Amino acid sequence: MTHPMRSSQEPSALEETYLELRLPLLRLAFLLTGSRETAEDLVQTAFADAQPRWEQILDPPAYLRRTVVNRAKDGQRRAYRRRRLTRVEREPVTSIPELDETWALITRLPAAQRAVVVLHYYEDLALVEISQLLDRPPSTVRSDLRRAHARLRKDLS
Repeated sequence: MTHPMRSSQEPSALEETYLELRLPLLRLAFLLTGSRETAEDLVQTAFADAQPRWEQILDPPAYLRRTVVNRAKDGQRRAYRRRRLTRVEREPVTSIPELDETWALITRLPAAQRAVVVLHYYEDLALVEISQLLDRPPSTVRSDLRRAHARLRKDLS
């Protein structure tokens, strides 16, 4: 059944948002998980979860980004438990060896540090925004970033 004020040819707000945000959310999910398949699942789940309450969501981009980040964290916790049993190879992000080596080091960071690095450097978010997105105090986000820098410097040298 179509909405009486809208022709069947006009996209809904949800459809427009999907078309606009799908690729940026896929990129974020991929950077957080290292898996294209998992990224697709996370983004589809975020939109599916949002659909029933779409009209009540005040800031859809922020809501969807937060959903992707939270679902990725949940998946990383589960994967950490399984990691002891199997070793999964991550897909390289680029074909440039220096970048792949840096990315390999980023993937070894603890989940919280990796999320801060990805959101700050790949998504270009300010630390205050990251703090809100991750629901962590700004000082903790700054500490995570500092620790990630220290670990990456150590691993790169």
